[in-house]
Amino acid sequence: MRTTLNLAPEAMAKVRQLAAQRGETLGAVTSELILKALEPKETPQVRNGVPLLPASPLPPGTAAPDLELVNRLRDEWP
Repeated sequence: MRTTLNLAPEAMAKVRQLAAQRGETLGAVTSELILKALEPKETPQVRNGVPLLPASPLPPGTAAPDLELVNRLRDEWP
């Protein structure tokens, strides 16, 4: 696909240099760099097909819930 991009002169110089080193076209190198930049930094962990959320630190002085607390809260649920 053809399109026009307005690149900063420094970016164009680096892409042109990289393309020359690799023996590839400017379009091929630019496409690769754009796709690589848009990839997630880390692959999300998945358990049973569901992405896991990152753990957040507990506030100071707060204990992590244990099985006893979870069971008590579950049993108290209306």
